[in-house]
Amino acid sequence: MFFDILTSQRLNLSFSPSKDIKVRIIECPGEWLPDNELKELANECKTIARECLKGVVLDYGIFSDDPENLKNTIITLIKNNKDEPIAFNAMPLIKVNIGGSQTELLHLGLVMVRPDVRSSGLSWILYGLTCILLFTRRQLRPLWVSSVTQVPAVVGMVAQTFDNVWPAQKGTEPSFAHQYIARQIMGSYRHIFGVGDDAGYEIDNSIITNAYTGGSDNLKKTFADAQKHRDAVYNEFCLERLNYERGDDVLQIGQLNIKSAGGFIRKSTPKNAIPQIVVQILLLSIQSIVAPIIQWICSDKQLGRLRPNK
Repeated sequence: MFFDILTSQRLNLSFSPSKDIKVRIIECPGEWLPDNELKELANECKTIARECLKGVVLDYGIFSDDPENLKNTIITLIKNNKDEPIAFNAMPLIKVNIGGSQTELLHLGLVMVRPDVRSSGLSWILYGLTCILLFTRRQLRPLWVSSVTQVPAVVGMVAQTFDNVWPAQKGTEPSFAHQYIARQIMGSYRHIFGVGDDAGYEIDNSIITNAYTGGSDNLKKTFADAQKHRDAVYNEFCLERLNYERGDDVLQIGQLNIKSAGGFIRKSTPKNAIPQIVVQILLLSIQSIVAPIIQWICSDKQLGRLRPNK
């Protein structure tokens, strides 16, 4: 059958949304990528990090010695037309329990952009695009996302890109699901974003206190240094809620659904990149939605436990 070629269980996409950049999105590379390619991928991310942090090397997440971190992380790597790595995002997949069943949550993770290209409009790729493609592969089921940051620009981006975001999204109150997910993240997964065991957590405001003691120490910023959002409401939120001298972060919980996915494509995606994005979404839709329907209709073929051989 034609659709048998579309059997990959993990995202592994390469495309050029413009003539100046190349993008590769790799899901859980530690599970399947050959060792030499895995090492090269890690080194490219470290190269970007060193340029961003002036030689300082982080020791948490994909930069730690734990190989498991590359088995549960989606990496988006951007290169220029000289094949030089210029930006990446490492987004861990987290197992959480909601409504009595286990599901995957996508943590928006560590984003780094080489200083000389920070005004090149790459944020739509590093944040929203990977989430949209994962959402499509999950058959358009709502996808829970989380973000930990002290940067007002990121707080505002999360609030404006995703749906049902708490805190910092106007009109969204904390639900039981929000707080239950937050407690699971702080109880079992704080190491993935470099927060130490001695950090506190204020559940009512979703503020992580003294957050920069578990490997992310070198990322701590003052409010003056943190990038501001064009909407002053998010800058004011961070200034009022976070103690920058102590080193606080805000933990945001939200969802990607059809409404927010459509809004992202309309508002954030450059018009010249839309054809490329549509092609990728269509291919993933065939794999995740159309192919399973056709496979089910073809009743003469085995379908594992759902339809054994006659």
